[in-house]
Amino acid sequence: MINIQSLTHVYEKGRKINFPDWEVADMEQWLLLGASGSGKSTLLNIISGLLKPTEGQILINNTELYELSAKRMDRFRGKHIGIVFQRPHLIRSLDVLDNLELAAVMAGLKIDHERNLAVLNDLGIADLARKYPDQLSQGQLQRVSVARALVNRPDLLVADEPTSSLDDENAAQVIQMLTSQAKENGAALIIATHDQRVSEHFTKTYLL
Repeated sequence: MINIQSLTHVYEKGRKINFPDWEVADMEQWLLLGASGSGKSTLLNIISGLLKPTEGQILINNTELYELSAKRMDRFRGKHIGIVFQRPHLIRSLDVLDNLELAAVMAGLKIDHERNLAVLNDLGIADLARKYPDQLSQGQLQRVSVARALVNRPDLLVADEPTSSLDDENAAQVIQMLTSQAKENGAALIIATHDQRVSEHFTKTYLL
């Protein structure tokens, strides 16, 4: 599924991070741990095809990620990688359902209206389909972000600090939602966090 070898990233100010080699098998669930500033988000962005590393190799489904052209990278990411950011990146002028359908369009896939509604229903937010982001609570926005990450049936689901702004109850719900939805959709899962509340839900840990 994922194979990382000899991966290094150098920031603009000269700071360098060497990432340990890492293999993630199909449908495995991993916690990416480290203190603030350790490089968790950097590594997650590299894995997601959003940040080219300075050196090293990353294979996803036997595809060398950073040998792809920009256009092919966008299509590959859209089809194979679902991303849940720390803060939801939804288009404010589009309702929830249209935000989900845009994910298919950006990946060059055919819009599957029934699939989109089914994902919303699985996450308990089918009644929000025609609501706009400004009309939703933080917890609802996070669920919509998970739905958008899942609609294209990705092989890999990644989440960057998904619980950092949530209370204990909502944090537990989000983790349960991510782990169960990844399993049900046949996706590997990587969650980057420094939130110790998340640790008890995982047996596999990659430490920075």
